[in-house]
Amino acid sequence: MLSARAFVARSAGSAAAAGRVRQLHRLAAGSAVAQAVGRAQAAGKAQAINKPGLYVGQRGFSAARAHYSAKNAAVAAASKLAQTGAKLDVKKVLVVGSGGLSIGQAGEFDYSGSQAIKALKESSIETVLVNPNIATVQTSHELADHVYFSPVTAEYLEQIIAKERPDGIMLAFGGQTALNCGVQLEKMGVLAKYAVRVLGTPVRTLELSEDRDLFASALKEIGIPVAQSTAVTTVADALAAAAEIKYPVIVRSAYALGGLGSGFAADAAELQALASQSLALSPQILVERSMRGWKEVEYEVVRDSQDNCVTVCNMENFDPLGIHTGDSIVVAPSQTLSDEEYHMLRTAAIRIARHVGLVGECNVQYCLNPDSLEYCVIEMNARLSRSSALASKATGYPLAFVAAKIGLGWTLPELQNNVTQSTTACFEPSLDYVVTKIPRWDLAKFTHVSRDIGSCMKSVGEVMAIGRTFEESLQKAIRSADPSFAGFAPLAGCAPADDAELERMLQNPTDQRLFYLAYAMLERGYSVERLHALTRIDRWFLHKLDNICAMHNALRRPHQTLQTLGRAQLETAKRLGFADAQIARLVSASEDDVRAARRQLGLRPFVKRIDTLAGEVPAPTNYLYTTYNAATDDVAFDERGTMVLGSGVYRIGSSVEFDWCGVSATRALRELGRKTVVVNYNPETVSTDFDECDRLYFDELSYERVRDIYELEGAAGVIVSVGGQLPQNIALRLHRNDVRVLGTSPESIDAAEDRHRFSQILDRIG
Repeated sequence: MLSARAFVARSAGSAAAAGRVRQLHRLAAGSAVAQAVGRAQAAGKAQAINKPGLYVGQRGFSAARAHYSAKNAAVAAASKLAQTGAKLDVKKVLVVGSGGLSIGQAGEFDYSGSQAIKALKESSIETVLVNPNIATVQTSHELADHVYFSPVTAEYLEQIIAKERPDGIMLAFGGQTALNCGVQLEKMGVLAKYAVRVLGTPVRTLELSEDRDLFASALKEIGIPVAQSTAVTTVADALAAAAEIKYPVIVRSAYALGGLGSGFAADAAELQALASQSLALSPQILVERSMRGWKEVEYEVVRDSQDNCVTVCNMENFDPLGIHTGDSIVVAPSQTLSDEEYHMLRTAAIRIARHVGLVGECNVQYCLNPDSLEYCVIEMNARLSRSSALASKATGYPLAFVAAKIGLGWTLPELQNNVTQSTTACFEPSLDYVVTKIPRWDLAKFTHVSRDIGSCMKSVGEVMAIGRTFEESLQKAIRSADPSFAGFAPLAGCAPADDAELERMLQNPTDQRLFYLAYAMLERGYSVERLHALTRIDRWFLHKLDNICAMHNALRRPHQTLQTLGRAQLETAKRLGFADAQIARLVSASEDDVRAARRQLGLRPFVKRIDTLAGEVPAPTNYLYTTYNAATDDVAFDERGTMVLGSGVYRIGSSVEFDWCGVSATRALRELGRKTVVVNYNPETVSTDFDECDRLYFDELSYERVRDIYELEGAAGVIVSVGGQLPQNIALRLHRNDVRVLGTSPESIDAAEDRHRFSQILDRIG
């Protein structure tokens, strides 16, 4: 018997009926797959002889651009079969969730786990989910066939396996928790005892990627450079290793989450304290040469069992090495790499994925010397991660979904790109826009907590913004991180007393360094070269910030007013990502006045699609964003859908529970036959999955942007009650400007939110 209560998310009668249907599907598919694929491939090869370049899917195909396959019988047949079953003989799969949210392991695993379950259900495979987090979308009754709200530990998983008897288990969709449990189950002999097959990347590869010493040895076998390092298990060995490597050094923990226990040490005293702390959290640490100040770059790689391999996305940190990726501003695609650097790192990522035996998805992190072609591999995560969710939303490539299908035995050329519906999954996305990710910290809510950021992650959430220029994308991201931020401009609390204090804040990263940069450039006139010397941030990024500052200074010139602001200057400001409210502050006007002025001048944002192929192939995608750096819209506004405002960035007090609310509301509307329009900018969420709604705007949840989208779409109404505090904050203003807010009246919402008005109501009713 289980020691924890199991909650099965369906009735026994429907379970039995569904099981019989699935069994018939499997029997039919199992007997026909080999013959159908063989016939289709033969037809495809014959077609390829006559039309070179159309056939996709031969063994050994790897790492190319998008391949058009609308007329390819082989791919069409294989893609259809991939939706009806598995190549591997599995009928029931256990998906291991991530459990409770924590720093470094949050809503992104709700998204990846939900995608995996969708992929399994599409293939008519019975699913068993283990996740005690009641706030998640993946634990909703309509997704998995069985849901166990029990702890994600090896002991509980063994009992569930004994009861459910799954054929396979997926470990890559529950973060570090699921991975560690899988490794432990393998060592305990549980998987062998119950004949449970690990689907996707094998446990040995997972162990290799997590054990720092084994991973370094594996890379040396294929000539991939790693930082000089030594894996140790005691403090004394750590000190001895550092003496040989020479200080400064960085410590990294094995089997740890979010860089837990990692950090830099400049001398033996710092290392002794850091190593003692790290070894209390992890059985092994790696002491390695510090390359602080180098560029940090990341590649998301997908590989199937037939060695087809693609890099889906490459991302570059705005901050130099020394800050955990989860705490760094990240830009996709990379903006400062040369073509030689890009392909050098891409080739290395593919070689690593093949050498370690990856089957599914991984991310490879590098540090790159900005003054040469010298590089080192930092680490590889052989599972879905927060970066994977970001890469999926940044490119439109459903990494988790594809990884789950690969785990079932399908290959990349046999899977369809669900965004274009005319190309295979064996392609590398092209981006005609810039994506910027900015973390969200809530350090100010705690007393006596250092605001310094480094190799150990502290952020509780992140935002993603899309624009046609870096300036536009960055300013949208800054405002999304906190509605009180106007854009790239100084904050009231980031005004140092003198240059010495300012330089100290620039040299030692904190959660507010971006605003100290703004202060240095706008108030102290620091040059790009001076800031580069202090921060080691690439000059390209600093020059882009300088472009924003130039417009900022032009708008705040003496005697500059809204009336004297010409169309060209206003349009340039909007193309640089300036919000109406931001412009209003600089020209001493109201936001409504700026909005009225730009509308009178015919200035409005255009709606563009994310189609994964930069317009090379027509794609009926519903994945949208707004930009002023365009001249036409990619969609027609004829659906009059109902808008659902998401929760925005995760933060303390507003997390994945509001994503569940938003997704549930959207699904209910669709069941009623209503067209839905979701607005959200959080890449970790299920609500920003393109198949959850009819139109998805990955954009700001500001009054300006929501009203823009409402007017463009001619929306039937806006639902603000399922996204937490952010939508509530703009509800009254939307209502008073003729936006139809559905549900509770914004006047009533305001009465409940305003403590004074609410107190008066209570007094009146006694």
